[in-house]
Amino acid sequence: MKDNARVLALRKKNRNDIKVMVVAEDHRQRMAFSDTVRGFGFMLVGCVSRAQWQETGELSNSAIDIWLIDSDYDDSVAIATVASKPAAVLVGFSQAPYLNESQEYAKWQRKLKRKFAQLLDLPILVDAPAYKSADTDWHYVVFLGASMGGPSAVKEFLDNVPATLPICILLAHHFNQAMIGTLPRILNRHNDWRCKIIASSQRLRAGECLIVPIDKQVVCDSTGRVILLDQDWHGEYKPAIGQLLKNTSDVHGSELINIIFSGMGNDGSQYLDLIQDNNSQLWAQDPSLSACPSQPQAIIDSGYCNFVGSPTDLAKKLTDYIGEKAASHSH
Repeated sequence: MKDNARVLALRKKNRNDIKVMVVAEDHRQRMAFSDTVRGFGFMLVGCVSRAQWQETGELSNSAIDIWLIDSDYDDSVAIATVASKPAAVLVGFSQAPYLNESQEYAKWQRKLKRKFAQLLDLPILVDAPAYKSADTDWHYVVFLGASMGGPSAVKEFLDNVPATLPICILLAHHFNQAMIGTLPRILNRHNDWRCKIIASSQRLRAGECLIVPIDKQVVCDSTGRVILLDQDWHGEYKPAIGQLLKNTSDVHGSELINIIFSGMGNDGSQYLDLIQDNNSQLWAQDPSLSACPSQPQAIIDSGYCNFVGSPTDLAKKLTDYIGEKAASHSH
């Protein structure tokens, strides 16, 4: 339901000034609503269960523009929504898929975006690009996949990539769980990259190389966050490079460069035929220069690889690619 006068007033606001309150019972639903609302660029005032909302009654006195309710809509909720004089109230919505079901999750987000556009009489919202926070300091995501023989190759790559480039790096490396704590120290040496293992959900930052944990899944979202899930990786490979490559490509599209380094097996090549419409770059280490050639070779054999070279060649290619992109945008 909506109030046309308030909808008209809402149109004059900046997106990041539009206040949204979410009340939902299911934790996964709250997480998905939070992710999507922030992805629109709206201000999320609260994202709580009914019990949490009742404990923090002051939220009902805030000037909420939009209520998103996936809970019982009884008299107490109705009174609170009326009191805040919102432009729109959306009651109930379909159950969100898991965040790691990237294709279905993206469809669910688009459906919610269309619903908001309909409620607010703002068709432009459907066509708007993914919102990025004004303080985002990166323009491109570089996803690195590596396995056996990877540390020395990734280290050589990082040593030759300036940490001042407007990029953030996400590294998925098949590694021994007991030894992964040593990886940041190995990679940090002799360069300015800040390498660390992901221990909590966080935002991507330029100059950082975030290392994906072995014992927990992570997924990227459209606002530039890496979300740590309390779930094990599926399948033989941990972390699952192919799963992450698909997720990052679905989310970041043409702002993503994927590079697969030395490793055993074919992890990373499973979903390449599904991501070709995303305009992501796909590069690989020269198998003849890899301690283990099978992983980069699988990427090359797919027919989708855009560039092959040594770790130093890949670093130079990345630096040149970012420079060319910056020059084309300036024109």
